[in-house]
Amino acid sequence: MKKNPTKAPKRVLNHYSAWKYVVLVVTVVVLALSAIPTWYGEQPSIQIQSSQPNSTLSDVTSVNRYLSQQGIQAQKITQQGDSLVLVFDNETDQAHARKVLDTQLSANDSITYSYVSVAPQWLQNLGFNPIKLGLDLRGGVQFLLNVDVDKAFQEQRDTMIDEVKDMLRSERLRGVRVAAQGVEGLQVDTQSDEALGKITTYLKQNYTGWEIKRQSNTLSVLPTAQNKLDFQSATIQQNLKIMRDRIEELGITEALVQRQGEHSIRIELPGVQDPSQAKNVIGATASLAFYEAKTGDEALSRDNLVLKDNDGKAVVLNKRPVLTGDHIVNARAGVDKMGFSEVNISLDHAGGKVMSDFSGKHIGKPMATVYREYKTNARGETERSERVISVATIQSQLGSQFRITGAGSTDEAQQLALLLRAGSLTAPVTIVEERTIGASLGAENIHNGFAALALGLAMTLTFMALWYRRLGWVANTALVINMVSLLGLIGLLPGAVLTLPGIAGLVLTVGMAVDTNVLIFERIKDKLAEGRSFAQAIDLGFSSAFSTILDANITTMITALILYSIGNGPIQGFALTLGLGLLTSMFTGVFASRALINLIWGRDGRRDVRV
Repeated sequence: MKKNPTKAPKRVLNHYSAWKYVVLVVTVVVLALSAIPTWYGEQPSIQIQSSQPNSTLSDVTSVNRYLSQQGIQAQKITQQGDSLVLVFDNETDQAHARKVLDTQLSANDSITYSYVSVAPQWLQNLGFNPIKLGLDLRGGVQFLLNVDVDKAFQEQRDTMIDEVKDMLRSERLRGVRVAAQGVEGLQVDTQSDEALGKITTYLKQNYTGWEIKRQSNTLSVLPTAQNKLDFQSATIQQNLKIMRDRIEELGITEALVQRQGEHSIRIELPGVQDPSQAKNVIGATASLAFYEAKTGDEALSRDNLVLKDNDGKAVVLNKRPVLTGDHIVNARAGVDKMGFSEVNISLDHAGGKVMSDFSGKHIGKPMATVYREYKTNARGETERSERVISVATIQSQLGSQFRITGAGSTDEAQQLALLLRAGSLTAPVTIVEERTIGASLGAENIHNGFAALALGLAMTLTFMALWYRRLGWVANTALVINMVSLLGLIGLLPGAVLTLPGIAGLVLTVGMAVDTNVLIFERIKDKLAEGRSFAQAIDLGFSSAFSTILDANITTMITALILYSIGNGPIQGFALTLGLGLLTSMFTGVFASRALINLIWGRDGRRDVRV
């Protein structure tokens, strides 16, 4: 009697391993927990850091009493270490409270605008926070700044000319004329071949990014294209850093500062409704420089610099500064014994050494402090304005810390100290555009945007449930999981911001997620029409539709990446939600939907029968 040969084991249809379900459940739970704080939202707050005991700001009770006397009601006040956190119902109360509390703070105290989550504390302890809202949803101020890179490059060229002249004096070379050539280069004229040779050697050793051309007895020195490109990039990046530092000094924690185009910087300050202070600080180009003041016969030299002081009197200075504001690491406004405002300055190690060496050799001689700023003239051109704010006799050797006077009123001294702490701009900037979006308009944008999302979601859910019946309910469940996962994923990404176009991306994600299921379900219907069992139709429907779904999502993802890389602001917000929506749509439309179908109808896959 013949034995039947052993049959190959039949492949089990519509079945997932246990680990796949574990991955699915854990992922959805984590993303859901990340999405919950966004549902609760945020409220405007103020954080006060007091450096010394203050009767008004000493504890929660005294602060609450003081605000009540000013007609301001804080929703909650808590003590967190050395800081007080005040939470308000709206931005109007927040701004009013900031204004009245400023009068009670000393120069070393700090007060910061921020937003705090109102989600349950246990979620915050796990590190889950609400999605940050963009300017168009929260309201605030936007500035577009133009960076005058050409002006900065001209100043670098002028410094180069001064250094070449210093070299000529030290080498005792006569009969050499060094002057600017156009807006970028310089020209050297002399009849001395020795002088031309030494100047060429000096330039090649110290200025590698400059091209030197000799024609007879003339040297033409021009920057290379790569030098200009590197200088432009470095200047913009340095200005970006300084702008971020200045905004931090203003106490705005959720600002967006980024490059736009070749010569522009875009700054968004969500929640700020009074842009005057921010505008003054962001657009300011103030800096300090310290010069040796000349007196007697030394003041007659043609190489000296003559500037006016606050009283309009001429002060003669050495043409090159002893020290510039680049070496200032800290500055605080104060009041001297006579009641006049002063600024206490701290220098870095290199600056402290320079100041110590100079002051040690010039005891008994005057040193001037020069205030620099850039202004735009009537023709729209940027001009540098300089004035002497103080001339003091050096009484002893100075170090890394000293003080200056003559900065003006107390408010002007505090403003100067803030700018010095944040650093001086490497290139002047001009505010070319300013937009203010009210908090009420931001709230209206949120309401309208999510109303559109809810309407689109409801209509899609209804259509899928009516058209695909049982499978439609699977798609609807996957769609809800998709939206929760997308919000959770945005909340997990550091620096991600939700904008009004971003909400449009959420609405578009609803359609893309349903498209995934529609493709799969139509393939299942085709397989059923061929006479396949329901279990086989499900298995073949998912496998045959996957390549089409993948191709379509890859092409859309490429578009999203391009939009994010070359766009800015609202465009990036749309591209972000579009790209993340593609990922969550693939995850829920293919993986989660298949898992749900397996749980409901997977038992029939073993028998391979129609249900």
